[in-house]
Amino acid sequence: MRPRHLRRALAAAATTLAVLCAGQTLAAPQAAAAPVPALGREVRASTASEVHTAQDAAARAIAGALADPGWRARVRQAALASDEVAVTALADGALRTALAAADRRIAAAKGLAPDVGPLLRLRLGDPSMRAALTAGTEPWVAAATSDDGPVTAYDGKGRTHTLDARKAPARPVYVVDIDGSRALAAGLDVLHEELARRGVRSAGPASEPEQARSRAAAAGLWTTRITAVSLSDDQEPWIKGDAEIYTLVTGFGHDGKVRVDPVDMPYLDNDGTVYRPQQILVNWSSYKYDLADAVMMEEDGSTNYRDLAKAIAAVLLTVTDQGAYTPLVNALLDAIPDDWWTDDPDYVDSWYTLARTDSGTRYGARGNGWMTLEPYFVQEL
Repeated sequence: MRPRHLRRALAAAATTLAVLCAGQTLAAPQAAAAPVPALGREVRASTASEVHTAQDAAARAIAGALADPGWRARVRQAALASDEVAVTALADGALRTALAAADRRIAAAKGLAPDVGPLLRLRLGDPSMRAALTAGTEPWVAAATSDDGPVTAYDGKGRTHTLDARKAPARPVYVVDIDGSRALAAGLDVLHEELARRGVRSAGPASEPEQARSRAAAAGLWTTRITAVSLSDDQEPWIKGDAEIYTLVTGFGHDGKVRVDPVDMPYLDNDGTVYRPQQILVNWSSYKYDLADAVMMEEDGSTNYRDLAKAIAAVLLTVTDQGAYTPLVNALLDAIPDDWWTDDPDYVDSWYTLARTDSGTRYGARGNGWMTLEPYFVQEL
């Protein structure tokens, strides 16, 4: 799920909202961030190209291997039994070697460690294809695309077939995609580490001692908890799988410097669905003010987490504490390279000036999502 938008209109609306929020809360002056060169389009294009090339090569190799009746039966059984198949582990011989190489290539392109584990997954393109696959219809194989253009599928003889991305074909199609949950979990670790290395404080696995000290000092801590959340319908094509959503919570730390705390939201798979996660979004013990911002993003096949951290740090390090809270959504959005706003954006929605006392439903500035929030005190054991 990758919601579409027009950046120019969003930026104007976001700026207006930021000014209103600042005026209605603490009348804080807007911090001016010095112009910082964005990452070039070629960096993003290179990541997207590397990932799709690796997926496409894997799709062609899997399709060719389907000429083997034994392999074809194993894949069919696995695809009918599970929503996602760890296809590298299922394969053997030369095919497994080829898929393992594609896994490593994808990890490198996304800025992930080589030991992240197999990222390739295989799934049936649409539930409507199950009957034909069960009946023994020969499946084709396609790589998940990052746009809405025609889909290229391969058959067992190496021939290509062009499919409509908006209409699922009657013939069963295996889609070769990335394990978004694994990629996102590893990516958020990279994001946390890179932000910290570049001077932006960020909560992550390594920051637990800091959180423990905060709990001990206060005999507990105040948080904001999500009791319900939903995103709007975006009419995604059949070739694309579930969303992998995360949120970047931003505010000023106790040292007066901007901090970014990534929050994984692995349950938020589908649009038009209300989820009730009871998940902590903001740990207020980490912040100087009782206000913070949240920018919701989606893990994308072409996201390079080291590049994302570099871009965020380059802009946010120029924002200084003016003695009163300043909304940081605009600065964070400005940090995202321009070409991330076209074709396949990662940005979902944003929430300005979340307060520690907020209780009730808050709609995103873009109007693509809403969250119901409540103050929640975490008592020390």
